[in-house]
Amino acid sequence: MLIVHVHAHIKPECVEAFKQTTIVNARESLKEPGIARFDILQQQDDPTRFVLVEAYRTAEAPAAHKQTKHYQVWRDAVAPMMAEPRASVKFTNVS
Repeated sequence: MLIVHVHAHIKPECVEAFKQTTIVNARESLKEPGIARFDILQQQDDPTRFVLVEAYRTAEAPAAHKQTKHYQVWRDAVAPMMAEPRASVKFTNVS
């Protein structure tokens, strides 16, 4: 299993739109056979910061995810909402 944490810093005026757009993407992503989890976390002390926790069943699943229409719509919609570029960190599940 591959777990990816995507860190996003959003412009303050775009927080609600980012949340709604990302919720739609997460719902659709969970329909993909390669995705086990897709969580959206909002930082409590800075509501413009988010972490998306994506758990993939296989090493190939992230590439398949990026080919889906819902991911591409999300990517294009949220790009102008970013206060800085997204960053990701990959993890291996230990337990």
